Amino acid sequence: MLKLFYAPNACSLASHIALEEAGAAFEAVRVNFAETEQRSAAYLEVNPKGRVPALVTDRGVITENPAILAYVAQSFPEAALAPLDDPFAFAQAQDFNLYIAASLHVAYAHLFRPARYAQGEAAAQAMRAHAPQAIGDHFELIEQRFEDGRPWVHGDTYTISDPYLFVMSRWLARDGVGNEGRFPKVLAHRERMIQRPAVRKVLAREALPAI
Repeated sequence: MLKLFYAPNACSLASHIALEEAGAAFEAVRVNFAETEQRSAAYLEVNPKGRVPALVTDRGVITENPAILAYVAQSFPEAALAPLDDPFAFAQAQDFNLYIAASLHVAYAHLFRPARYAQGEAAAQAMRAHAPQAIGDHFELIEQRFEDGRPWVHGDTYTISDPYLFVMSRWLARDGVGNEGRFPKVLAHRERMIQRPAVRKVLAREALPAI
């Protein structure tokens, strides 16, 4: 059985939702960040990076959301979570997911975890000051995707990109990020996500509010 290591309200929520949407048999294991469990010897044996998510499979461990999301889509093709028969469309899904991982998520980290990137309070304050603008710039691009009225990231079909965007749009409500009302189409997508049974089930499992 697959085993997903996650932390509540972390980016691992995306992989958690994807597994539930796929109908996968898996065990969800909470990593307690408040007690720095991610740095424990036991967890570092699973994921030496000391972060979540980590997905244990019968062939080894996969880390990083884009890799796990692709693995889930390919392992459970009947769930139709990615356009697996279209290399270009699948690359576009990967393009979006990697943009979130490498750009938007990093902008959030500059706000919430500046010590990852620089030492000293002055550097931290500078990153926190600029982060809301960077986050907003990324969401401006994402907002434009929905200008044609599409319900999901890649059009009319729900894919592995949608739970990943959901994680990021939930974080818009966190202190210090800025005015989430600038992105009504992203917020509408967030509301559609909340209505999905798999999403509700995972939020309950992680003991998280909808927003």
